[in-house]
Amino acid sequence: MRHLLFGTSASRGMALGRARLVQPSRYLVDTRPLAEEEVEAELARLHRALDTARLELRELRGKLHGALAREVNEFIDAHSLLLDDPELLRGLDDLVRIGHYRPGAALKKQRDRLAAVFEAMDDPYLRSRKEDVDQVINRVISALQRQTSREERKLAARVGEILIADTIAPADMAHLAGNGLLGVVASSGSAYSHSAILARSLDLPMLVGARDALSTIHDDDLILLDAERGEAVVHPTAQDLARYRAWQREAQLEGRRLASLANAPTRTTDGVDIRLLANAETPTDIAMARARGADGVGLYRTEFLFLRHKDLPSEDEQFIAYRDLVLGMGGQPVTIRTLDLGADKADAAGLVLRGEENPALGVRGVRLSLRHPAVFTTQIRAILRAACYGPVRVLVPMVTQPDELIAVRTLFKLARQDLKRENIDLPEKLPLGAMIEVPAAAINVRSLLDHADFLAIGTNDLAQYVLAADRGNDALDNIYNPLQPALLRLISHVISAGRRARKPVSLCGEIGGDTKFTGLLMALGLTEFSMHSSQLLHVRDRIAQLDYHELRRMAPSIIRARTHEEAEALLASVGG
Repeated sequence: MRHLLFGTSASRGMALGRARLVQPSRYLVDTRPLAEEEVEAELARLHRALDTARLELRELRGKLHGALAREVNEFIDAHSLLLDDPELLRGLDDLVRIGHYRPGAALKKQRDRLAAVFEAMDDPYLRSRKEDVDQVINRVISALQRQTSREERKLAARVGEILIADTIAPADMAHLAGNGLLGVVASSGSAYSHSAILARSLDLPMLVGARDALSTIHDDDLILLDAERGEAVVHPTAQDLARYRAWQREAQLEGRRLASLANAPTRTTDGVDIRLLANAETPTDIAMARARGADGVGLYRTEFLFLRHKDLPSEDEQFIAYRDLVLGMGGQPVTIRTLDLGADKADAAGLVLRGEENPALGVRGVRLSLRHPAVFTTQIRAILRAACYGPVRVLVPMVTQPDELIAVRTLFKLARQDLKRENIDLPEKLPLGAMIEVPAAAINVRSLLDHADFLAIGTNDLAQYVLAADRGNDALDNIYNPLQPALLRLISHVISAGRRARKPVSLCGEIGGDTKFTGLLMALGLTEFSMHSSQLLHVRDRIAQLDYHELRRMAPSIIRARTHEEAEALLASVGG
């Protein structure tokens, strides 16, 4: 019988498919103790399952290409590290060999122990890392069960279907999307999580917070996922299907219309030109950015070059990647962000400090780079060499105070002197910018402008730090809201300071590519957006419907909003 499930739309669109359930919290555990003569055989079975899980991750990495690989490799790295964690492996062996636990029971016990450790942490970000533990243990348990169950093998082949799950790891989403996954219905999760961001970049419909999904949907149920309305229809009727077909026809027409905007100017109804830049990491990203008429690259994430390696990339390797980026943009400006490791991005070469009590507030971004001047100088030399091939700007992440920019400038100056002595051609000037993602940097932005040539507002981290709320934690959805007045005032303050200093200010966070926020950000004075290339045409289309000067007159009201509900009402008044 037809019934509806409601949730939050994390990625718009519609899809029709059969349900495939993944219940990550379901552990089929045999709790009978092992007989002494069974121990070695079961231990070997456990390690075969661990090897299978490692192999799956390696194969997953090999199957991902281009933008997808960049998006999810950090998660594959994190899961691979957990699978090789000596403490986890030693604990599993002891439980089987000494405690006579069966492998499934040992995995569950280790999962419960680690989950309790994470749940006891005060830091919401670290607390949310329990999700990684669940995903890794699930992968091993799945491998363990596949050794005896053909049904589990079938479950793994969930392609061309709508996935019904508690959560989904970004790596799994990327892999399944490449094999025909039509959409995702998650019973938890946030519209600002990494998986949700990835779903939007893949144009994959996704619903989060559909609380009863796992208890009311069954495998092979026919599902109409309507992420336009924020609902999933179980056993849709003929009327529902007619609505879906109508949406498909409209979506096809809309796609053709948007494609025609690729070479159109980005201009408001009152004739104000807006710059649209792309966030990019790969040649595929660059090709898409050019095809969709981007005005340049506003954010090139260099850390992904480091995350792909077990050791540090050489200067030549970095130079080639940066040079190809610059050449690929055909004379359009490119903004290269220096290494932004730390927090949830840990490299295999050991640059990131292990065991920090609060890594989100620890040694990351420029703080980490300045602790490793030789590594940083290698990157700086590669950037300087690449900048001879076209216009380049350098963006410094996680800046808190002017001293950090001064130190970076000094390293650039020294590297430039060394390269000149080596008779290597260099650009005359390389603009240096600060990424505004720390509240202190936003509040004290005027002092940074004394040393920065431009600013880029990173709203993902800025919102997290201003609101003290992890964007991936669905329990904090009522707090992590980009319309929170404190965040809007800080964004407005930074844009205004940049305008007064006559220095460019862009915004490269997730809301930059969300058409719901385009009018509001323009009302605050933003004229330079950077976003995933998939959103360029949508934002250009939205801007063509807006009157910039009319929006600017709304700025005082937006800044005076006392609650995010008030700001939301103002947003609605501009059609957001």
